[in-house]
Amino acid sequence: MRKSKAGALACASMLAVAVVTAGPAVAKSKPAPFAPKFDPANFQQGVDHPFFPLVPGTRWLYRETVGNKSSENELTVLSETKVILGVSCTVVHDVVRVGGTIKEDTMDWYAQDQQGNVWYFGEDTKEYFPHGRVSTEGSWEAGVEGGQAGIIMPASPAVGGPYRQEYRKGVAEDMGQVVAVGESATGPGGPYAGCVKTKEWSLLEAGHDFKWYAKGIGLVRSESASREIAELVSVTRP
Repeated sequence: MRKSKAGALACASMLAVAVVTAGPAVAKSKPAPFAPKFDPANFQQGVDHPFFPLVPGTRWLYRETVGNKSSENELTVLSETKVILGVSCTVVHDVVRVGGTIKEDTMDWYAQDQQGNVWYFGEDTKEYFPHGRVSTEGSWEAGVEGGQAGIIMPASPAVGGPYRQEYRKGVAEDMGQVVAVGESATGPGGPYAGCVKTKEWSLLEAGHDFKWYAKGIGLVRSESASREIAELVSVTRP
């Protein structure tokens, strides 16, 4: 499920994916049939993509604002891994707080193939509401109930057509597209030069987000069509 929060970190230079070793296919008017297959031997240990580095112990803190409302989004790369479809995935803990109270708590799973593409293998998400109600809507895992992994960051980001970021029918149908490279972005820790800019949207809901990724850092800024803005405040490295 597409998140307006910064935590949906993200993108293939060309589109959807048939087989990992084949790489992304050329974009057409709508997504190609989506059924990626994986050879665990084609994946490396850890994620070291320049625009999507996931070094265990790294922590990103984002400030999110919508009008006069604000929240804090903290992402931490854990040392633990999760094996999905035989692939060892890096685990990222994503927490959203409002006034110090946890509103969303998510575990995201990523892996990088030998060609350099970063794949998104799923998420276990919980959203907390008043009176103790908890929703797990949007949770999905590749290989479970039709869930399929998607590209979150291509090996060599370049302007091109749309691609799948995640897929579980009716639950998680996010798309992404690289719309610019060499972009500049602002923020409390910026400015940032040489960024990859993506556009992201869900086939299940209206609207879209623009996101900027800086080399050696990752996501530094996000803006949604609803004027929600997320800015990187700080990065703490191990």
